Amino acid sequence: MDNSRFRGRREQVEAVLRAADVLLRVAAKSVVEVEDVVTSPQLRVLVLIAFQGPQNLGAVARELGVHASNATRTCERLVVAGLLSRREDPSDRRFLQLDLTPQGRELVESVIEHRRRAIAEVLERVPAGSRESVAEAMAAFADADGGPGTEDGRFTLGLGS
Repeated sequence: MDNSRFRGRREQVEAVLRAADVLLRVAAKSVVEVEDVVTSPQLRVLVLIAFQGPQNLGAVARELGVHASNATRTCERLVVAGLLSRREDPSDRRFLQLDLTPQGRELVESVIEHRRRAIAEVLERVPAGSRESVAEAMAAFADADGGPGTEDGRFTLGLGS
């Protein structure tokens, strides 16, 4: 592979933007799969709880970058839809603990699996001899951001950091 076309900063930035566009399309398509059931913020709540465990409303508000009242409304809709359960937090009864129902867990698993399959399909179209280099470059790019990232398939905005 001739990397001479990526020597200039502008070309490097454009190449990464093209790759980011592919990843954003993958994420968007996975959301479209469930948009008749949940909104994007609701899906973020479900994914947060799926991978971080039961949460209280304060943690949900931080993750979404919204006021607690907005988080309360979002979670209430998920409870009514049967995707979240709500109970007193056993460690502090002043707080409610939000957890996924089996239906909520199934929805999250389908979204994450869709993302993994779609990314695998794109990787299969990369020449076999370049796949490891692509994965290493993507890992180096993610590491360079300095954020913790996720290993669970979530896409985050880092609003809680």
